Amino acid sequence: MSEQQTGRWLTVIGIGDNGLASLTPEAQSLLWQAETIVLGERLDAVLSGSQLPSLKRMLNWSGGFRDTLEQVLALRGTPVTVLATGDPMHFGIGATLRRYVSAREMHVIPSPSAFSLAASRLGWPLQTTAQISLHGRPVAHLARHMLPGARILALTGDRHTAGEVSDRLVAAGFGPSVLTVLEHIGGAAERIVRMTAEDFASEKPEIDDFYTLGIDVAGDGAVLPPVPGLPDDAFRHDGQLTKREVRAVTLSFLRPQPNALLWDVGAGCGSISVEWLRCGMGTEAIAIEAKAERRAMIEENADRLGVPDLQIVEGLAPTALDGLPAPDRIFIGGGINNEGVFEGCFEALKPGGLLVANAVTIEGEGQIAYLRSLHGGELVRLQVSRSAPVGRYCGWKSLMPVTIWVMKKEQVE
Repeated sequence: MSEQQTGRWLTVIGIGDNGLASLTPEAQSLLWQAETIVLGERLDAVLSGSQLPSLKRMLNWSGGFRDTLEQVLALRGTPVTVLATGDPMHFGIGATLRRYVSAREMHVIPSPSAFSLAASRLGWPLQTTAQISLHGRPVAHLARHMLPGARILALTGDRHTAGEVSDRLVAAGFGPSVLTVLEHIGGAAERIVRMTAEDFASEKPEIDDFYTLGIDVAGDGAVLPPVPGLPDDAFRHDGQLTKREVRAVTLSFLRPQPNALLWDVGAGCGSISVEWLRCGMGTEAIAIEAKAERRAMIEENADRLGVPDLQIVEGLAPTALDGLPAPDRIFIGGGINNEGVFEGCFEALKPGGLLVANAVTIEGEGQIAYLRSLHGGELVRLQVSRSAPVGRYCGWKSLMPVTIWVMKKEQVE
């Protein structure tokens, strides 16, 4: 039965650094049957000298992703083969195409991923190694994984990525980390370069544009783990900050889960949404904040703490909520008393979603008590005391008590 008879018109084939020679007989057969071939990024060099079949059409993503995608989708029902490097479903074009094409329309044939090949050279178990992409993504993504003893494999953009990584590691106190540049793994031009981040930053060795980067993190930099409750001084703020202990409890009530979207309403410095994203699992967050200086703090905190994808929206709720994608979780850190804020949030919240609101004022507590009488939920009052000098001794200094309201929007039967 042909691919078209099964409904699979789009074939995505992963290729190794040795070009078409890396393809299985099945992959080569599908390639030769294609009426259109779409070349993935970097494949011009990989396929240099290869004899591709004579085709009616040849497309390249370098012409612009959106335009090329429209051309590919217009060919639905005809044999189209997309060539990609490594495993197309691991930070690759296959994963991107799945946003536009159903799984039953696609046939994916992977080659060993860059992560698998790099791990085999380094002897690192993949299940205990962070696997990230810095290709077309900010190097700031690295920060969430910079912990002593961590091992990281990163896809890269070009020869400059390793230098940016080394600079960030050194600045964070992880200069002794060992960087391994694995160029053209599995190909004739394979080369491995290894040195500390400190040496890399100072010597700036010549490397190729096509490589995977291994990072063995070492040094005495700050330990900022992905579990909630980062130190308050990890954030730039103006005092509008959910304190560490309260933040950890608040995030536990928000219950991060894979691919869930959080609205952080009245975000302040963004500490809740930043920590939500640092939990990983594909979580997403939108921070809504009216003040420009605080939005600048949110952006800085997101970049420094490794979650540059945090979306920042200017404005006050409920007006600023218009047009935003429906959230799975909502945190109202300020403004629960403002007219329409709760109503706008509750209406937008997905059925089964959670809303958590914190209050430190008597008026805020009163509003939360009233809303709980209407919608139910759980109330927690949290009082935190921290040690502080009292002359030659040490005593307890109490922070303002915080009332936390947690409610679930029930499913409509």
